[in-house]
Amino acid sequence: MTRYDNLAGIIGERIEQGLYTCGQRLPSVRALSLEHEVSISTVQQAYRVLEERRLIEARPKSGYFVIQQHEPAALPAMCRPAQRPVEISQWDLVLKLLRSDPVDGMVHLGPGMPDISSPTLRPLTKQLSRIALHPDLRGMTYGDISGAPGLREQIARLLVDSGCLALPDDIMITTGCHEALSIAIHALCQPGDIVAVDSPSFHGVTQTLKAFGIKALEIPTDPVTGISLEALELALEQWPISAIQVTPNCNNPLGYIMPDAHKQALLNLAARYDTPIIEDDVYGDLAYRYPRPHTIKSFDDDGRVLLCSSFSKTLAPGLRVGWIVPGRYMEKVIHMKYIGTGATALQPQLAVAEFVRLGHYQTHLRRMRARYQLNCDIMTDWVKAYFPPETRVSRPQGGFLMWIELPERFDSLRLNRQLEKMGIRIAVGPIFSASGKYRHCFRLTYATQLTAEIEAAIKKIGETIKKQLAEVTA
Repeated sequence: MTRYDNLAGIIGERIEQGLYTCGQRLPSVRALSLEHEVSISTVQQAYRVLEERRLIEARPKSGYFVIQQHEPAALPAMCRPAQRPVEISQWDLVLKLLRSDPVDGMVHLGPGMPDISSPTLRPLTKQLSRIALHPDLRGMTYGDISGAPGLREQIARLLVDSGCLALPDDIMITTGCHEALSIAIHALCQPGDIVAVDSPSFHGVTQTLKAFGIKALEIPTDPVTGISLEALELALEQWPISAIQVTPNCNNPLGYIMPDAHKQALLNLAARYDTPIIEDDVYGDLAYRYPRPHTIKSFDDDGRVLLCSSFSKTLAPGLRVGWIVPGRYMEKVIHMKYIGTGATALQPQLAVAEFVRLGHYQTHLRRMRARYQLNCDIMTDWVKAYFPPETRVSRPQGGFLMWIELPERFDSLRLNRQLEKMGIRIAVGPIFSASGKYRHCFRLTYATQLTAEIEAAIKKIGETIKKQLAEVTA
């Protein structure tokens, strides 16, 4: 965390809390420099960060002023899925999303793909090239089944930021977060078992349950605080649940960060029913606030939380480098890894380890968090400007995904078919439900540079939605 980031955070909080009101002139650069005992350049850089976040504006010869903040759009409603286990469907819709080629001429607003064009990734590509050309061919071997020791050491250091104290030997490298989640499920469950999931939920988890013959029990989820503990407790009382799977930080697709008190209460509830928790933290490092949020794993003192993550969303998905901290289930997890893919490809592990060790990872994160937060604000403004007034929009606290909810008479599957003819694709709502709910919802991504072409696409989406709603109402 740089000094100017820290100062920008302090001023930003004061604005959000109303201590600096709309139109109010902010303290001068010199005054803030004296108040916080930092250099004038640090204050100037902090003000630039707040300008990028569109919280303040500079007025010639007058100073910096707080910008008028727009009334936020209504949040999505908390869904009430059937409180019974269901067989998972929607594979055909998921497969269609997975087959979307980002270079096929379409405007892709559905896939959870990070921006891989940032210049802060250049040191990583150089490391990949250097290791590929190394004369001892060290990147061409199998490597340790648990992963490269140097990478596990760097991940253990990164985990400290999330409040999680883990040793390198507590960590196993996987082929992306998806494999980590799959291994965790396979290690804990048998065909016919039941897993409780937040709803809406990441389609990769539900499709993994489908492949293993496991049923999903969808739990109502609040767009601000996360999974309903009351509904989860009722489910634990009624059903033999083998595991609880949640994404508490920068949730996919709702974007919330579960409060720490809620995380602790969830862990206490799982302990009371002796149920393991599979925690997906793949977006956690992309939280807009600093310090980054704690994981549920950071509160775990008996090893019941299996923490899964990767560099797929923070760096690039093509690296296929993830990890799992499985706690008491390490022996089962290693066995599942061995009978699945075996050791993860060593070359990208070595490159990522050096990238992190040399400090490039934190530099890249700072850049991407600022970019995604700015893009989130812009995308929200576009949705509010071009979509119908009854549109509900999530308020992402990190990452680059946004959940859109429309009246229940709306059909996102029909919308997607219409948009494909215009060269646009979205992620339809039903893929985020085990039972095919959320047909009136869809997910948008705002990871890449938001160009005039993307704004035009958002406008077309809004116009098409309005036409569909008018036709249904008529």
